[in-house]
Amino acid sequence: MYRGIIPCFRGRNSLNAFQRGMCCLMRRYVTRARSEDDIKNFIIDNTEIVSAQSLTPEISLRLFTPTCRFWTERPELWPFPDPYWAIYWPGGQALARYLLNNPEVSGGRKVLDLGCGCGASAIAAKLTGASHVVANDIDPIAAVATKMNCKLNNLDPLPCVTDNMIGSKPDDWDLILLGDMFYDEDLADRLHKWLQTCITTHGTQVLIGDPGRAQFESHDIRKLLHKLAHFELPDSVKEENYGLTNSTVWCYNYKPDL
Repeated sequence: MYRGIIPCFRGRNSLNAFQRGMCCLMRRYVTRARSEDDIKNFIIDNTEIVSAQSLTPEISLRLFTPTCRFWTERPELWPFPDPYWAIYWPGGQALARYLLNNPEVSGGRKVLDLGCGCGASAIAAKLTGASHVVANDIDPIAAVATKMNCKLNNLDPLPCVTDNMIGSKPDDWDLILLGDMFYDEDLADRLHKWLQTCITTHGTQVLIGDPGRAQFESHDIRKLLHKLAHFELPDSVKEENYGLTNSTVWCYNYKPDL
């Protein structure tokens, strides 16, 4: 199953169908309405606590590893939406590493981790002194996993929002974090428009972590970004991501017309 998720996330032509499948799975999950305790137990049974072999060994996360059942299990046996949260993606790793290296970036600020997945960037923001952090992911299982990962790192559970915030009226965020979100052209277009609205309305700072995916490098947003940091990925992360070798943190330099 793990090997099936990685190519989709790297932007193969089947991604739109994959996303539609995710929506169907999510609707099926909602109708089943499992309790949060059931979900937590399932996550515990099917992940391992990992800290080493990433750019942020000081952060512990529940993730898929080669010894987990669903690393190789048939995807149709997974009972929830596809588990992006169970993989520590390279863009998110770079973003979290940058925050840990530069605590003044999030210290004392109101922070949104958009598409939070495992919650690592949100956790890094809180560990470095952010005054308020919200983790957002449309997958309700990611929200549960993020709260569990907060506990692993001796943090109180962060507020987790499962609404699709892209296109919504923006709140007054000081900082928005996006790791590995530019994997689909349509999503990238919608993100670009919404982020411009956030910056125009509230002067929000936007940081983006990405390992150089084609959909990101070729998008118009790329011309508006300033490189803040560049990290070489650990060997195990390179192998798991089919040869991606580096990950970069970018700052959005969009300046609205006054």
